[in-house]
Amino acid sequence: MNKKYLPSALILYLNYFIHGIGCSILSQQVVKEMLAAQWGLSDVMAVTSIAAALGLGRLISLPFAGPLSDKLGRRLSVIIGCASYVIFLVGIAFSPNITIAYIAAVLGGIANSFLDTATYPAVAEIIDKYTGIATMGIKFFISIAQLLMPFFLGVVAGSSLSYLMLPVVAGVAIGVLGILAIFAPFPAASESGKSESLIQNIKNANFSIESIALILIGFTSTATFQLWLNCAQTFGTEIAKIPSESVSVMQTYYSAGTMVALVVTSLLITKFKQVRFLVIYPAISVVMLALVYVIKTPVICYIGAFVIGYSAAGGVLQMATATVNDLFPKIKGTITSLVMIASSLCNYTILTAAAKMTSSQVIVMNLVITIIGVVLALFVNMRYGTLLKNVDAE
Repeated sequence: MNKKYLPSALILYLNYFIHGIGCSILSQQVVKEMLAAQWGLSDVMAVTSIAAALGLGRLISLPFAGPLSDKLGRRLSVIIGCASYVIFLVGIAFSPNITIAYIAAVLGGIANSFLDTATYPAVAEIIDKYTGIATMGIKFFISIAQLLMPFFLGVVAGSSLSYLMLPVVAGVAIGVLGILAIFAPFPAASESGKSESLIQNIKNANFSIESIALILIGFTSTATFQLWLNCAQTFGTEIAKIPSESVSVMQTYYSAGTMVALVVTSLLITKFKQVRFLVIYPAISVVMLALVYVIKTPVICYIGAFVIGYSAAGGVLQMATATVNDLFPKIKGTITSLVMIASSLCNYTILTAAAKMTSSQVIVMNLVITIIGVVLALFVNMRYGTLLKNVDAE
């Protein structure tokens, strides 16, 4: 890795520190209660529909965000992503009703699309010898932000400020990062790429059943951690009877598990194929979700938060993305779009459904989807050698 790209890599990763705040702020029980009151909602779970709107925004923008990243370069996509994120974060804080918040969240999803389709390929181009570790670094910075979330909330509460000041500060921060990205150096490869549209790139790619299964893992892996992240605290409060003022500690355990997974997996990934973890980690999540649903105590919720953070949010989506990037090296931005489209479809449909369900029903739905993910990953592992041979033959 050329040292001149270190500032660029840092900017890219710091964007995801802010994203970690943005994607978890709506899952905090105290914030959900405040937003529900601000919007005149009687059901706190209804706030989950705003998190689902992030997925809708991603679905709208991913079909052209990936090809645009390949054609015009990663820098422009990063700048667009940062600008849209400012609107989302500030918009959520000052939204007078759920309709305005929904629109802001759609823009947040668009922001996430442009950042994803620029950052995943860019860090893989910068740290080209360890693409899996490079993409997992994105999740590491998200996890640091989520780990610090209870601390951030405590600082805001101690300052007698509204909890909604946190997204405002985060919006200003990512705006500054977007300005820095204008002047930061990027690898030459990231400034030129395929000029074809998403549809044309898909037509030119030699997709197989195995590669489609890999893309679908983008759906199942996202469901596991998104359903937990957005609904577990409500389950902890309503079912496990954790006090609402203490339930945010689940976020700390969740993020700690994620960070441990990222460190451990980064060490293991140099010795074992990253595709193997696509089976092992979701299988662990299946066992843990079943235990949480059956036992229903505060202790099991805290343990579950750590284990789900480790096994579901500890880089499965990132490893799936790195794997398909390795299998389709000529259209990295486009193939990243396809995985993220699957992820976004999950985010929109599953969280929209969750907003109308009880927290216990959400755990069951999560369990079923995660089992499907294990089956898909088993199939991919069985056929992975064939996929690599196809790449070498091209």
